[in-house]
Amino acid sequence: MVRCNWLICLLGVCSLASAADWPQWRGPERNGVSKETGLLQEWPAGGPKLLWQVKDIGDGYSTPAVVGDRLYLISNKGMDNEFVHCLSAADGKEIWNTTIGKVGRNDGPQYPAARSTPTTDGSRLFALGSDGDLACLETASGKIVWKKNLREDFAGNFGKWAYAESPLVDGDAIVCTPGGAEATLVKLNKASGETIWKGVVPEGDNAGYASIIIVEAAGVKQYVQFLENGLVGLDAKTGKFLWRYDKTAQSSPANIPTPVARESLVYSASNRGGAGLVQLKGGTNAIDAEQVYATPRLPSSIGGAVLVDGNLYGTNSQGLVCADFATGDVKWQDRSIGAASLLAADGRLYLHGENGDVALVELTPEGYREKGKFTPPEIQPRGRVNSKAWAYPVVANGKLYIRDLGVVWCYEVSAK
Repeated sequence: MVRCNWLICLLGVCSLASAADWPQWRGPERNGVSKETGLLQEWPAGGPKLLWQVKDIGDGYSTPAVVGDRLYLISNKGMDNEFVHCLSAADGKEIWNTTIGKVGRNDGPQYPAARSTPTTDGSRLFALGSDGDLACLETASGKIVWKKNLREDFAGNFGKWAYAESPLVDGDAIVCTPGGAEATLVKLNKASGETIWKGVVPEGDNAGYASIIIVEAAGVKQYVQFLENGLVGLDAKTGKFLWRYDKTAQSSPANIPTPVARESLVYSASNRGGAGLVQLKGGTNAIDAEQVYATPRLPSSIGGAVLVDGNLYGTNSQGLVCADFATGDVKWQDRSIGAASLLAADGRLYLHGENGDVALVELTPEGYREKGKFTPPEIQPRGRVNSKAWAYPVVANGKLYIRDLGVVWCYEVSAK
C-alpha cells in the first residue's frame, strides 16, 4: 500500500521517466533500489567495460541524475561558481552549464564543495546549491525558470558543512529543508516557486545532510527528514509537525544517510549515533514514534542503506552488513571494500567504496558473495585532499556511473 501511494506521489517524476532511468537522489523511488533487469550478474576480471571517462568536470559529491540520453550533475570550480551541468549519457560531452550560486560556507576548511543531486521531472530540473540556492531550470537548455535562496528567503540555517540535501518533487510541489525556526521544511509550487507552506519543528532545528522521503503511516502522508538533532515527520498536506525521534542523532555532528521506510517503520542512522528503527502509531491528531530497536551494529555509514525483501543492506565501520529490517538481527557481515555507498539492482548490490573501489555483491541474506571488483582509473583525481569517495553509484539504462572529485566514469553493465 505504501509503495503504491509513494509511486502516485511521484508521478511528477516517474510519468516522464522510464523504469530504467535514475531521475533523482537514490533512484526512481528514492530508496536506492532499481527495477532494471538484464544486467550483468558477474563482472570479468578488471570490472565491466569502460565506455567513457570525463575529467575536469569540477569538484563535488553530487550523484548523477540520468534520464534518457542525458546526465545531470552539480559541481563547482573554485568557491564562487557552483553550477548544474548536463552531459550526454552517450559520451560524457557537456550539453549545457548553468551557474546557480557559490559554494556554501563551512565551519573550517573541510570539504567545501557541491553536494546535492538534482531532481528532474522531465521538462524541469530542480537543484539545490550548497549555499542554499534552490533553482528550477529547463532541462532542454539549462535556463533558470525561478530561483530561491533558503537562507535569505526562509531564514534557513544549516550545520557545519552547508546544505547537502537533494530536493524532493512530489506531484506539483517541491519540498526541501531550509532549517531554522521559521521554515524548518518548506513546500513550494514547482512551476512558480511560490510557497505552499512553511513547516516548523518546535524550537527549530538546523538542516542536516539527509534528504526527505515520503512515508504514509498512521493514516497520514508525511514528509520524513533527518535533521541536525533528530528524525522528524511533518504532515505533507499542511506542514504540521507530527513527531520526532532523537536517539540516532545523539553525539552525531553530521546526520547524512537518508531514512529508509516500510509501511509504519522508519529506519535512521548516523556514524556516531548508531542505528534505530521506530514504528509510527496513532492518528491524524497525534503520532508517536515508538522505538523498536537501537543498535550500533547496523548500517550507519554515509553511503546509506537499501531494503529488499525484508532485509537491510549497508555498511558501517566493520564493512557490509545484512540484517533483518524489522528486528535488527544481523544475518551476516563482511569487510568487503569497507565503508561504501550502494544501490540494489537485478539481484545485485553495487558498492562504491570510500576508498574508491567498486564492487558487485549478490543480493542475498545467505552470506557475502562477491561477483566482481575493480578500481576506476586515476582514482585519486586532482583536487582530493582529505575527502573520500562519497558520491553514490548510479545504474541507469544498462550503464553504471561512478563520480568522484573531478571525474565521471561510465561502464557497460547490461548483459544484452
